[in-house]
Amino acid sequence: MILKHPSILRNVAFLAVEPQSGERGGAEAFHDGFCAALCDRGWNVDKIRIAIDEASFEGILEAYLRCYDLEVSQYDLVISSKAPSYAVRHPRHVCYLQHTIRVFYDMFEHEFASPGADLIKARARIQELDTRLLSPPRVAHIFTNGDETQRRLRKYNALDSEVLYPGLLRDHFRTGRYDNYLFLPGRLHRWKRVGLLIEAMQHVRSDIELRIAGTGEDYEKFVACSASDPRIRFLGRLGDEDCIEQYANALAVPFIPLMEDFGYVTLEAFRSGKPVITCTDSGTPVDLVVRADAGLVVDPTARTIAAAIDRLGGDRDAARSMGERGLRSTTAITWDAAVARIVDYADAKFFA
Repeated sequence: MILKHPSILRNVAFLAVEPQSGERGGAEAFHDGFCAALCDRGWNVDKIRIAIDEASFEGILEAYLRCYDLEVSQYDLVISSKAPSYAVRHPRHVCYLQHTIRVFYDMFEHEFASPGADLIKARARIQELDTRLLSPPRVAHIFTNGDETQRRLRKYNALDSEVLYPGLLRDHFRTGRYDNYLFLPGRLHRWKRVGLLIEAMQHVRSDIELRIAGTGEDYEKFVACSASDPRIRFLGRLGDEDCIEQYANALAVPFIPLMEDFGYVTLEAFRSGKPVITCTDSGTPVDLVVRADAGLVVDPTARTIAAAIDRLGGDRDAARSMGERGLRSTTAITWDAAVARIVDYADAKFFA
């Protein structure tokens, strides 16, 4: 095999935290894309899968201990990812942080309206533990997958980091028509605020359809609350080609999660030449949209989201121009660029 970027061979362990269920999503695409790009650089990479059950505090602590006890001394470099993989011990350790356990951070008040003393104590314990585990010299450098992850780390752990946007695992997206529908793929979970988007459709005056793809914990709830609106269609889990087709011919992509770490949906929409409608508190999608001037950022209310949908529905030229700017903004967001930065850092820090 001829390597695109030949370099000194390094034996690297990448610690990938994945759900016990084996369900695949954005995190798993991140893991696969990152490992493939490291291999393309000429490094020998072992992805060490760490299963975690976040159903109980005891289960979470057990996962921290498993990571702490991992035997990885045979590797030249260890790269951890999301919690609790950074508990690992190695003299050459960098973290490419996807996120900490958010229910103990920014989502605590959203999930627990009246937390008891034990839960508050558990939250403090996790935050203190994360701060210690992510601090130097245990971790030489922290890269984060998005601006929101960086802000969260600074706010709760007082730790600095460097934003390094991930690339796409598969990039066959294309720009097609601007038809009368919105397309939203992804995990159907309350943190993605699909319910708010469904509510917004009640106020949309344009003749426009909302197509939602994917599955998730709140699928049945979302289907039930949209049953009276024939403009809302649930497509289920789509294959790659069908998903690309839906993106290609959509008018726009409404993506309004709450404080999203990165959000592959934004990048996929831009690669399809589509504008993104997002909310002021949606995290990194806001940063991506604002920098590229490639969509609309509105307050997280049903009526303001509906107004944004109607605005694009009534101005296809504006939607097309925003989408073109979004597409141009993605040229530098690649796995090759992300891995090049980590390789350069590791070579200078550990192997110079």
